[in-house]
Amino acid sequence: MITDQRMQAGGSLPSLGVLIDKANHLVQTIALPSVVQLVLRVALAVPFWRSGMLKWAGFLRLNDTAVTLFSDEFMLHLPGGPYHYPAPAVMAFLSGCGEIMFPILLVLGFGTRFAALGLLFMTVIVELTVPDGWPIHITWAAMALGIMAYGPGRVSLDHLIGRRLSPEPAADGHRVRR
Repeated sequence: MITDQRMQAGGSLPSLGVLIDKANHLVQTIALPSVVQLVLRVALAVPFWRSGMLKWAGFLRLNDTAVTLFSDEFMLHLPGGPYHYPAPAVMAFLSGCGEIMFPILLVLGFGTRFAALGLLFMTVIVELTVPDGWPIHITWAAMALGIMAYGPGRVSLDHLIGRRLSPEPAADGHRVRR
């Protein structure tokens, strides 16, 4: 009712609406979907990459600390547990490989949805290992799910490959490959 009265009396509501419109346009310009998707990929890649780099002593050679963590420190907090990791050397190796390969794939935007799925799975395992870290883990899971749902965006190898492989309409309306 007050809004109607201001609009009829020539109040400041229409100019406020224009201001809000301009502010929304500015925010949408800054947060372009392709930029958001790239930032999500990098943001999810960084913590896993950093953790993965700490596990290696050379090419395909784990350091002693990584194996010790999976042997003695890390425990799976499952019902009736906590339990030691089965095959700790294998688990450390797989974790180290995933923490290096999945972030590389994410940053490049290659096999992006599968890399995000891999990091989502790793996030679940990390949550089972460090249950008190859930505020960070839920953030990683949200980023991974966002990447899986909306894809890598235009700034990615997946997008480039998809454009190269997708058929284009020809002048006669039939689909042709580039």
